[in-house]
Parts: sequence; C-alpha cells; structure tokens
Amino acid sequence: MTSNHPPLDDRDRAILRLLQQDGRLANLDLALQINLSPSACLRRVKLLEERGLISRYVMLLDEKVAGLPGTAFVLVTLDQQGRAALDAFEAAIQRHPEVTECCLLAGAADYMVRVVYADSADFERIHTEILTQLPGVVRVQSTLALRTVKKTTALPV
Repeated sequence: MTSNHPPLDDRDRAILRLLQQDGRLANLDLALQINLSPSACLRRVKLLEERGLISRYVMLLDEKVAGLPGTAFVLVTLDQQGRAALDAFEAAIQRHPEVTECCLLAGAADYMVRVVYADSADFERIHTEILTQLPGVVRVQSTLALRTVKKTTALPV
C-alpha cells in the first residue's frame, strides 16, 4: 500500500476477507455482513479496486475434478543469470498452462515452478517436452507432492 492512500480500516479489511472467501458475493450481502449501506459498501469496494488491493476476480477450479490431480515443484537452473536470459525464460514459461506458478529465487536454483499434471506419463511429457526445452535451462530437479495440506489464495488482511 502506498503512502498516498489512507490505511485500511476494519471495514476495508472485512470487505477484503469476505471477497477473498467468495468473489461472487453480491454487494447487498456484503453490505449487510459489514453493517454498511449498499452504496457505501460499493464505494469502498471501488476504492479498494482503484488502489490495486483488489487486482481481479477469478474462479478457482478443483484440480482433481479437472483431471489434474498431480502437483510437482520443479527447481530450474539456467546457464546464465543475466537480464536477457531471465527475460527469455520468463517469456517462454508464460506459454505453458501446465505451469501454474513460477518464482525467481535467490539461492542455488534460479526458479521454482509449480506444475499440475494428469498422471506420470503427462508429467514425463511436461518434463521432457516443456521444462527441459525452455531457454537457458541446464538443470531441473522435480519434487512430487504427495498431498496438499494447505492451499489458499487468501492473504491475511
């Protein structure tokens, strides 16, 4: 949050918590839950959107029901760490929907990539045809998740 915005108050935080739980919550229901008029509530939501706290609204799919029960975390090491090499890798990884998250790291590996897959043959395809073929990749080290213990998109506001 930038300094040109007032700090969040309890109602702003309540709005953010409730919308993180259900992004489809109707404004009237939201207003009732935080004890505001619908117009005042809508004004607050619009201000939270304008200041960038609410960046977008999405629908989350159940990976297992969607036929993608497997999750792998892959450490990727590049041959170079210059800006051009990082930019090339980052642009290329955007094109692969199997990659659901990619983080630049400080440490032994350059990136950590979260991948979803259908089965072992699908993961082998992703490993062989996608991950190892990305620009500059010299090493990939995969760890397969056995079970998800906690997963959330909600931030603690």
